[in-house]
Amino acid sequence: MGSQVSTARSPAVDKPQVLTEKVPLPEDASLQAHPMESPFDSLSIRELDKWSEDFDKNPTFALSRLVLSKADPVLSLSSRAALIHDAKIFNLRLKGTGANGEYPGPRVNQASSGRCWLFATTNVLRYSVIEQLKLGEFELSQNYLFFYDKLEKANYYLENILELLDEPLNGRLLAYLNQAPVNDGGQWDMAVNLIEKYGVIPKTLYPEAFSSTASSRLDSLLTSKLREYAVRLRAAAKRTNNVDDLRKSKAQFMSEIFSTLSIALGSPPKPDQKLTWEYYDRDDKFHSWTGTPREFYAQFGKRKGMDPKDSFSIINDPRNEYGKLYSVERLGNVWKGKAVRYVNAPITVLEDAVIAGIKANTPLFFGCDVGKASNTPEGVMDCQVYDLKAAYGFELGMNKAQRLETGESSMTHAMVITAVHLDESGRPLRYKVENSWSESAGEKGWFMMTADWFKEYVFQVVVPQSIVDRKWSNVLQQEPVMLKPWDPMVSFL
Repeated sequence: MGSQVSTARSPAVDKPQVLTEKVPLPEDASLQAHPMESPFDSLSIRELDKWSEDFDKNPTFALSRLVLSKADPVLSLSSRAALIHDAKIFNLRLKGTGANGEYPGPRVNQASSGRCWLFATTNVLRYSVIEQLKLGEFELSQNYLFFYDKLEKANYYLENILELLDEPLNGRLLAYLNQAPVNDGGQWDMAVNLIEKYGVIPKTLYPEAFSSTASSRLDSLLTSKLREYAVRLRAAAKRTNNVDDLRKSKAQFMSEIFSTLSIALGSPPKPDQKLTWEYYDRDDKFHSWTGTPREFYAQFGKRKGMDPKDSFSIINDPRNEYGKLYSVERLGNVWKGKAVRYVNAPITVLEDAVIAGIKANTPLFFGCDVGKASNTPEGVMDCQVYDLKAAYGFELGMNKAQRLETGESSMTHAMVITAVHLDESGRPLRYKVENSWSESAGEKGWFMMTADWFKEYVFQVVVPQSIVDRKWSNVLQQEPVMLKPWDPMVSFL
């Protein structure tokens, strides 16, 4: 997940309803009203004249053109009624120490990078650190994980190249792998690979660099070199069958990648390097801690029953069978590390997981399509937030499965759920979301997500096994169904 600057049914499991139910698309009516002479005709002047005549007769369109030709054609249609209705009040919250039960900040800022998944991961982990050390404002170093993720992804890419020497360079698989070998995005299981191998550290010990906050130039440079390395390895493989020679070349290439990352991001601490961190707690008492990044993670990043490596992704993918385990071909960062795995379930299971998580005082990493029906300045994600019909005369009519099938929707962003508002029957009405777009977005960095938006645009919730029904955690024991790396449910957050 990271495009924002981010899958044998058991008898007790329901089928995805949308597999047998299709929603008529809104353009069907207009096609019937103005049938073309042939389904394969090019546009005719007669049709243009007819459309123009119809448009000019419509006073609503005339007003829409007058206003929206000079303004944002979607944001300008924010529904005042929806924004008033979307109260940022929640009756089930994490038991924090700040105002309204919140943990201390600050609200984080991924800036011009696609690191939302790393920010969501470190936000989840820092709640545990803050709780145990009684801290005020505190952040874990996102740049530390970013450095080692880039390094591991470069290695992962080159290992794939060595495994796929017989694949055509212009085939779909290598074309996909060559597209973005070290992009910023990732998934929860990839984050677990990093924190288990490298640990975590406070941000003050490895702060942001220019290229962590504005990553496109570094990404482009690394991508160019890695593609070059791939060509060189494939050419060398044609000249020799000596695997040792290929591995020596790959080791030299990785040394160059390490040097490039160290120059652009700063030389990071090693995972077993002793560090000293000095800090004040929330009562202004001084403390000093000495240890390695791996020790910091082991000591402060886990709680009883809340071990990140035991947490797993429940997804809602209505295209595919529920109650099944899904994984992804050729997706990862740490070679031979933890595989990306998804347990597919009805959306109500994801809702129940969120409620259980908040009751257990656990913030929840989740993946969604944040760009849909989302008002960033107001911090509102609501299917009714924009009144398209009032201006354009149509609504958007595809269901969740259809949006996935056509590429209209995918997981694009990771954030953290920290509260939920329940109705009298205990079902969710809205959710409180901690974003990573700084305090200038939303309500000082916080967003509100309606229950309907959750159903339509949330695809993944990461939950500890200790708080979820065993029916779903037991799915992890299945042999996974393998998705192709270009499947929309595989989108990097």
